[in-house]
Amino acid sequence: MRKLQILLADDHDLVREGLKVMIERHPGWKVCGTAATGPEAVAQARKLRPDLVVVDLQLPGCDGLEVTRQVREHLPHCEVLIFTGSGGSDGAIRAAFASGAKSFISKTDAGEYLIDALKSLAEHRPFFTDQASAVVFARFAQAKTPAGRPASGDIERLSADEQNLVRLLSEGHSNGSVAKKRRISVRTVENQRAGIMRKLQLATFPDLVRYAVRNGIIKA
Repeated sequence: MRKLQILLADDHDLVREGLKVMIERHPGWKVCGTAATGPEAVAQARKLRPDLVVVDLQLPGCDGLEVTRQVREHLPHCEVLIFTGSGGSDGAIRAAFASGAKSFISKTDAGEYLIDALKSLAEHRPFFTDQASAVVFARFAQAKTPAGRPASGDIERLSADEQNLVRLLSEGHSNGSVAKKRRISVRTVENQRAGIMRKLQLATFPDLVRYAVRNGIIKA
C-alpha cells in the first residue's frame, strides 16, 4: 500500500527534524521532503506532489498563507496544515482557513493535536482545535431564521448519543479519533454519521457544523 506522503516546511532545522520523527512513527506515513523557505516549499510541493503539507505560518520568502494558496492552486487534492509558533490571533486563524488550509495548530500543541489533525486531513476532513473552532464558526452562531429559531433540524430530533457524536465531529475529531473515544469501530462511526446527516437532511460536513453551532451543541 502506498504511504501517505507529507511535506514539511519550516525554517528551523530542529523543528523539521522533530516533526519528521513524530510523523514517521506512524505506520504508513512518510516525510517525502522538507523546505526552509516559502518559495522552496511551493517548488517542492509541485515537484513531489505530496498528500499533505505542514507549513510554518512565518517563512522567509513568502509566508505560510501564500504557500497554502499556491499549493492549493496547483495541487487541489493536497491538504495543508498551518503550523505556528506564535499561538495564533483570531485574524491569523481566519486568514489561514480562508487561504485553503484545513487545520491551524500551535507548535506548543503539536504533541496533543498534530497526529489527529493529519489523520483528519488524510481523509480530506478539516481539523479544528477549540480555539480555531470558536473563531471560524463564530459567524454561524447568528445564522437564524427570521423568527429567530434554528434554521433546520430541531435539537430534539437527535438522541443524546447522536448529539455527542455531532459534537465530536464538529470539533474536528476524525472518524478514527471518535471511534477510539467511543470504543466502537470506524465503520460504525461512519454509519452513524451518515444516518444523522439523512435524519437532518444535511448535504455536507459544514452543514453539520453549522447545525451544531445553531443548536448549541458546540460553542461558537
